[in-house]
Amino acid sequence: MAEASIADAKIHVAASEARAFAENVLVGNGVPAENAATVARCLVAADLRGVDTHGINRIPSYMTRIRQGVLDAAASPELTKTTPVVAQVDGRNGFGFLAAEVGMKTAIDVAQEFGIGMVSVKHSNHFGMSAWIVQQAIDAGMMSIVFTNSSPALPVFGGKSQLLGVSPIACGAPGGEEKAFILDMAPSVAARGKIYKAKRRGEKIPLDWALDREGRPTDDPSKALEGVMQPMGGPKGSGLAVMMDVFSGVLSGSAFAGEVRGPYDPSKPSDVGHFLVAIKPDLFMSLEEFRGRMDYLYQRVVGSDRAAGVDRIYFPGEIEQLRQEEREKTGIPLVQAEIDALNEEARKVGKPALVVRGE
Repeated sequence: MAEASIADAKIHVAASEARAFAENVLVGNGVPAENAATVARCLVAADLRGVDTHGINRIPSYMTRIRQGVLDAAASPELTKTTPVVAQVDGRNGFGFLAAEVGMKTAIDVAQEFGIGMVSVKHSNHFGMSAWIVQQAIDAGMMSIVFTNSSPALPVFGGKSQLLGVSPIACGAPGGEEKAFILDMAPSVAARGKIYKAKRRGEKIPLDWALDREGRPTDDPSKALEGVMQPMGGPKGSGLAVMMDVFSGVLSGSAFAGEVRGPYDPSKPSDVGHFLVAIKPDLFMSLEEFRGRMDYLYQRVVGSDRAAGVDRIYFPGEIEQLRQEEREKTGIPLVQAEIDALNEEARKVGKPALVVRGE
């Protein structure tokens, strides 16, 4: 028991140290410095919001894909305008963070002039936590919609084999004096990254998250990864996953219908597609009125009558925003096994080890 508690003990890393470490490892693996800074910033943003499954712990799997030759470390995205309000980004098999950032920036710039901007992204890779892209729009005073597809992990409703991705649906809107609205959710009972995290930490998972390869509920993350994730709400979650494939894969010209390659499949590039929309919030009223209406919505939601046993009601995205405020002070919590895996990546390219609090 004592050994387990030591292994599970959280070691805190300052966000600035995590960013510097990630940048160093990325550059050491051939990522241009400017691109490495973008990827590192997005990974640490996930850690700060408590989305640890999409933070710097992703670095070992990304670096493995670079070494396997199925992710182009040096690639930068290429933008093509289609109409005044529509564009496409070719990720060129580089980091999805880069393609998504260019895509949302383009959508925002177009929306500033025309009220709405839509960008399709093809030939991309995993872009981490969707909320950072939504935040990019909020910082520009924009509403947004963010879709992506991903490697097969879910069955279609009534099926038993992996076909659909656990692809996040995200959207957001700026507030006024209150917290912004940020929704970032997967169409499964739990995000697949949480199962990878449980496996990495030697933890069990809830029985309603996944089925093993025989179709039985399992609390073993390894068996869960061999089986299928459980869609939320049965046919509803399955239908949302199909929608992600339509807008992100079919429309963009990227892989779809179970053909997106996962982060641990070295056979070929992932070929992920994304779909990004930015909307100017003051199309039908003044921006001041819009922000005031968002604040009223916030107040109505968090001020709702609470069910028995509920201490507080949160606005979508508020818990993560509060966690970020906390972690900016206390640091990002990691366990020793995660730090060891990250430092092994630094060792491979002759970069400094991760600096933790207290060192």
